[in-house]
Amino acid sequence: MFRTIDSLDVKGKRVLVRSDLNVPAKDGKVTDATRITRSAATLTELADRGAKVIVLTHFGRPKGREEKYSQQLLVAPLAEAVKRPVAWAADCIGPQAEAAIAAMKDGDVALLENVRFHPEEEKNDPAFAKALAALGDLYVNDAFSTAHRAHASTEGLAKLLPACAGRLMQAELEALGKALEHPEHPVAAVVGGAKVSTKLELLGNLVSRVDYLIIGGGMANTFLFAMGKPVGTSLCEKEMADTAREILDKAKAAKCHIVLPVDVVVAGEFAAGAANTVVGLDAVPEDQMILDAGPASIEAIIDRLNGCKTLVWNGPLGAFEIEPFDAATNAVAQAAAQRTAEGKLLTVAGGGDTVSALAKAGVEGKFSYVSTAGGAFLEWLEGKILPGVAALG
Repeated sequence: MFRTIDSLDVKGKRVLVRSDLNVPAKDGKVTDATRITRSAATLTELADRGAKVIVLTHFGRPKGREEKYSQQLLVAPLAEAVKRPVAWAADCIGPQAEAAIAAMKDGDVALLENVRFHPEEEKNDPAFAKALAALGDLYVNDAFSTAHRAHASTEGLAKLLPACAGRLMQAELEALGKALEHPEHPVAAVVGGAKVSTKLELLGNLVSRVDYLIIGGGMANTFLFAMGKPVGTSLCEKEMADTAREILDKAKAAKCHIVLPVDVVVAGEFAAGAANTVVGLDAVPEDQMILDAGPASIEAIIDRLNGCKTLVWNGPLGAFEIEPFDAATNAVAQAAAQRTAEGKLLTVAGGGDTVSALAKAGVEGKFSYVSTAGGAFLEWLEGKILPGVAALG
């Protein structure tokens, strides 16, 4: 179990909050403030309770101090999100950080410069963690998306100050707990994407946890090839055929039903509006590629979901980026959203392509929980212990 900010007396205290404000930006302007908006609840609550709220975060992947990765551009959107002024410090340790914090009153918010300007951050250097800890009395980790990294601001700090999870981290952990640790059965998982090789551990963990494993995208082609089906010029990891067969055997032993397409949409090229046809699994032409699951497959997947209580989703079912190869992803996502709205299905989704695919299907806000944490979400699904979460126990 993990502690939450309910357990903290924060009035008059300097509270270091590790947020994830690593947002897309162009020409010095934030282009998508979703992560800032989502982080605001914890920061606002702490400030309203009289804390001096000191925000630590990273932006991009700087090699030392690179001004193009300065976080000063985050000050205005963060102030808008927390509905109060945000002070700025041009470093996250040392005199500039200390001066900004010394000037704070209860209820104030300050943003410190990019923790990754110091190489010691990613090395989880004890002296650097200590320098950060000296700036605060309490530590709150609200950045689930970086919890799979044992860095100074995600793991080191939690060992030096009284630590707990922020509201965003709490929501994420509770949603994932309901979906995989204590789920209501039957449980289905949709796993899509290009390659089996990148999701081996995920598939291996899920077959022992879910009742139905629905495989789509390029990954499905590898499984179909492993079962002796023709895949034409499709994206397919033929060298992974033995591994795919092992996963099928493991699933059978665990009484996990693997759901693969029963018909597919094929085209001669991967291009928007490309001429395409629906064919059976034994009829994929040699010069065509599989780009989506077909209508019978969509119907079969939705039929499975109609009997389930919990759904975990990671990855699209087809080449969702271009029409008309987004049909399976859209139809299944919309059906899942409908059952969520009816209170019949708990739906938890995450991973970069997944968030884009659900947004494209118009259901991003209609699932029970959508995680914006790519790597951390995947590692959680793989059954790994996340250092940033473990440190809050």
